[in-house]
Amino acid sequence: MTKRKRSSEEVLDASMLPKPRKPIPHAFVLDAISGLSPYTRPMFGCLAIYVKEKIVLILRDKPTNPADNGVWLATTQEHHRSLRREFPNMRSIQVLGKAVTGWQVLPVDAPDFESAALRACELVLAGDPRIGKIPGARTPKSRSKAAGRSSKQKRL
Repeated sequence: MTKRKRSSEEVLDASMLPKPRKPIPHAFVLDAISGLSPYTRPMFGCLAIYVKEKIVLILRDKPTNPADNGVWLATTQEHHRSLRREFPNMRSIQVLGKAVTGWQVLPVDAPDFESAALRACELVLAGDPRIGKIPGARTPKSRSKAAGRSSKQKRL
């Protein structure tokens, strides 16, 4: 019996195969806001959700720093107090390294995670101004920081 030689087309090279896609974390969130035609982009190893020009949420489920897994809300510090009344388990994101961050997380390990995430979706659907940021848009606070930079440090 002779062995048949394989042609180069028959040999599978694992590097040529498409990379398997990761499942979408907390996919029910995308379903809940589908009426707004959101789109997604990878960000920080997570999945950022945009509605029109605004980033509104980030979905995170990573093995590193699992305390920050859940649904991240794009907001600012001025809205924390009013949002905390609606989301008592909401907190700043620890992996960002600051005590208080503009971004807030609805942690996946909170007992009310799913209901809180769905409530956040309701706020996004209603166009609540407390959730959502235009990427790259400067706040008055960030403009004052930029004004203190030398001419070499200023963004062009």
